[in-house]
Amino acid sequence: MLLILEFKVHDPEEENSLEDTVAAALKHIEEKRYAYTLEEKGNPIGKIRKYGFAFEGKKVLIG
Repeated sequence: MLLILEFKVHDPEEENSLEDTVAAALKHIEEKRYAYTLEEKGNPIGKIRKYGFAFEGKKVLIG
């Protein structure tokens, strides 16, 4: 299994909640086409997992 991880610190000026920050992290993964790059190298899409991590102080949300 291959993992794509995107870490993002919550910015209240850009996102309303940690959920929004996770969504922004996952959107970044899609925009940068990280999974596509791995697929081009012969990795099956079913073995690629994408996770967005959102941080706000000591709070963490993973999606």
